[in-house]
Amino acid sequence: MATHAASINTNPYGEALPDDLAAQVAAVDPQRILPERVDLLYREAPGGIVINLLVAAVVTLVLGANASLDSSLQWWAALAVVSLGRGLLNRAYGKRKVRDDPKWLRWFAIGAISVGATWGFAGSVFFPAGSVEEQVFLAFILAGIFTGAIAVFAPVWQVYALYGIAMITPITYVFAAFGSALFFHIALLMPIFLIVNVSAARRLSGVFAEGLRLRHAFKGLAGEYRGLNMHLESRLDELAQAHAQVEASGRKLALYTERAPIAVFETDETATIMGVNPAAERMFGFSGPELEGRSMLRTLVAADEPAFGADVWEAFVQTREPLSELQARCTRRDGITIACEFSLTPLVSTGGELVSVIAQCQDVTRQIEAERLKREFTSTLSHELRTPLTSIIGTLQLVNSGVMGDVEADVLDLTSVAERNGLRLLDMINDILDIEKIESGRFEMEFEVIELGALVRESVVLNRAFAERVKVSLEVRGEPAVVAVRADRKRLLQVLTNLISNAAKFSPEGEAVEVAVLHAGDTVRVQVDDRGPGIPADFRGRIFSRFAQADSALTRKKGGTGLGLAISKRMVEMMAGSVGFEDRAGGGTTFFIVLPVAPGGTPDPA
Repeated sequence: MATHAASINTNPYGEALPDDLAAQVAAVDPQRILPERVDLLYREAPGGIVINLLVAAVVTLVLGANASLDSSLQWWAALAVVSLGRGLLNRAYGKRKVRDDPKWLRWFAIGAISVGATWGFAGSVFFPAGSVEEQVFLAFILAGIFTGAIAVFAPVWQVYALYGIAMITPITYVFAAFGSALFFHIALLMPIFLIVNVSAARRLSGVFAEGLRLRHAFKGLAGEYRGLNMHLESRLDELAQAHAQVEASGRKLALYTERAPIAVFETDETATIMGVNPAAERMFGFSGPELEGRSMLRTLVAADEPAFGADVWEAFVQTREPLSELQARCTRRDGITIACEFSLTPLVSTGGELVSVIAQCQDVTRQIEAERLKREFTSTLSHELRTPLTSIIGTLQLVNSGVMGDVEADVLDLTSVAERNGLRLLDMINDILDIEKIESGRFEMEFEVIELGALVRESVVLNRAFAERVKVSLEVRGEPAVVAVRADRKRLLQVLTNLISNAAKFSPEGEAVEVAVLHAGDTVRVQVDDRGPGIPADFRGRIFSRFAQADSALTRKKGGTGLGLAISKRMVEMMAGSVGFEDRAGGGTTFFIVLPVAPGGTPDPA
């Protein structure tokens, strides 16, 4: 009681108040200022949500490779649900009509507990699977999140206490159960850290409360205290600035740590380096003091580098949107040029000011060299394998066709098998070459306006022999729509062949594969219906990936490279279309491609 009595006779900075003002402060009901404290909580919530997601992305990028995929996905799912719930709650609060309803504080507290529990869960996901360095990194991140939350939850310290308990409890267990002896001792100190931080939050909360009480009390005084009111407003502005500084420090602590495994720079809006981590010193050969105060662009990035120059930086500062995968040539202190990939993250205050920029950098020189070697290997594959293989296949075809004379039945069976497998190997080589050309940007198309219905009928004729060999019939359902599309005739025919041959290959014997052309508005859809076993649920998400094949006895029996659908998808997308699939009514699967209709176009003459 004595402490409270003393506090109402001083302002938040310990300065004595006039007796009449102190009496006014004492008369202010604490419940009267509670809605304003709750309003401060909600005002800071959006920034906290964004910081949580950014830090979570950094944690996943650094530590996700060692953690269980299921656990990582579960953590992100929980994080997404909590963030979405808090965002919806903030939106509902912004549309409120009643300010003093206690439910807003209760719901905010539930959100804070959920955030704390989510980060506690992060400790259980990433800490046990990480190395000692990664565990130290995670400890820095969690410490930053734990400490930085004081600035967000300080207006009502009880909310911070609930958040801290929800976060510290699982982390303490994880440190004690899965960490080294050092982390075990840190776990023993966790309750003390919690008490100290809650105590700091309580004191800061008291400062907020007293400031708000003062403001309410001052409004009731006569005009003779107008000068004091200006003084008080000035003090409250200083308090808000101090709060913003604490919040910015929390962000820095969460994103900028000494144990980061990649190079991290902190710069101002002009790209002037304010600080670096040890990984950056090792990567570029400069010490931290040498780099601080110098321009990151002029010091490290090659002067003629267009991908990450001054114009890119200026656009980034204007939009303040995070950038990633910026590749640029950089120069080390010893003059060696390396290829780097940058990610830029702006730190923006609640007032909309750009506080600083966190630039993360990785050396991708080896990765680029590996891509170059892969391209060289592909080129070698084209010349050294495809040419002799074509000659072998041609020779076998001459033997099998009887041009070279009659061949004994046993020998003919062997040469026929050799021919089929040679053709299969040639198809595999051609598929690999196609996918590599597409992904390297060297794949070219010859566009023309073609009549799609005629092309579909042609593809059915070309694939009928294959369908008969696997004892499946091909049918064109209905009369194909007469519609023109702008596409590469050869490549579109290749896509249709992939879809039709796949459908025939996986359909039971005696069944029919149906092909249809459906025109709707500005698009046309070609669909291929099979009566196969369908697509397994665990394979649907990667069916269009490279070398993707469902793990089943039927797939192994039918064979294939797993590249056909991946190539088809990329080719159709290059023609401004899309590829997809859906379950067919009555069993089986429907694969389809959708292409834009050529505007007012007519098919080119053959």
